[in-house]
Amino acid sequence: MADDILRALGRRARAVRLERGWTLRDVAERSGVSPRFLVQLEAGRGNISIKRLADVAGALETTPAALLSPSDEPTQPVISLLGLRGAGKTTVGRRLARRLHVPFVELDRRIERAADLSLGELFSLHGEDFYRRLEREVLNEVLAEKRGMVIATGGGIVTSPETYALLRRWTVTIWLRAKPEAHWNRVVRQGDRRPMADHPQALADLRRLLAAREPLYAMADHTIDSSGLSIDKVADAAARIAAAHTA
Repeated sequence: MADDILRALGRRARAVRLERGWTLRDVAERSGVSPRFLVQLEAGRGNISIKRLADVAGALETTPAALLSPSDEPTQPVISLLGLRGAGKTTVGRRLARRLHVPFVELDRRIERAADLSLGELFSLHGEDFYRRLEREVLNEVLAEKRGMVIATGGGIVTSPETYALLRRWTVTIWLRAKPEAHWNRVVRQGDRRPMADHPQALADLRRLLAAREPLYAMADHTIDSSGLSIDKVADAAARIAAAHTA
């Protein structure tokens, strides 16, 4: 019973912090509670005293009672996988979802269904701005299901500030980090040699794209360096992260 209360408290504290748009360090400075303890608290492992709870609640501009009140958050967390094409989001996501016994959602496939167009047709006919608006709408619909799941996101979702903020607020974000060569080799192993055939400088462009997006991907809650790891090892690491956020 006590463990259930601590896990619920941790989920609620994290949700309120993200709703405010604050980092753990922000809350630590406001409350006088160390960032290390706040990490434990949000993971459901912080055996917090009443005084400390009052300090954290005050820092979050809420009350201890509100943090302890039941919420309608799912028992299983929503896990979002981030990264460029070839990061392994779909393969890892499917495997992770099976381990967690939750649905797997590939956001781009949902977008295609909503538009009744392939991604190529969508971009060709309506452009990126339309795609980004639809991406946000579809993500809102997915999150409205209010259940645990694993989401594989599009590689560029981090470049849309509102959508990325929504993702970070309501899901546990994991960046599947890899070297440019790893991304490239995985795409080629999947049988897609179009980038190489159509654009000799594609690998150099991929390096530049990854360098430009790294600061955005690094804002994720967790990072798994997947270079040199098997899919099972990456899924193992993601499953451990999910377990730390599970009621």
